[in-house]
Amino acid sequence: MSIYVVLGVLLVLSFILKSATFKGFIGEKSVSYQLNKLDKDKYLILHDITIPSVKGKTTQIDHVVVSPYGIFVLETKNYRARIIEQFYDGMRIDTIE
Repeated sequence: MSIYVVLGVLLVLSFILKSATFKGFIGEKSVSYQLNKLDKDKYLILHDITIPSVKGKTTQIDHVVVSPYGIFVLETKNYRARIIEQFYDGMRIDTIE
């Protein structure tokens, strides 16, 4: 195998691994893995729900958790950032930088 083929494969892989689509896929799978650890007797976990929308389009929900404590709809984002936690008048405010 020539060095050019190896370099070409590495270049393509670097673009794939840095793509927003690939990062989003990894983020969703990571959250799915963690949610699936919840007690099956208390939590119903649904992943990747597609719902019909207006004008024949669809919308997608990453995760839904149904439990005795409520129904939680989760949209997964896979960002690298710092979360700053602050309190104002007893209220917690999180800021993403």
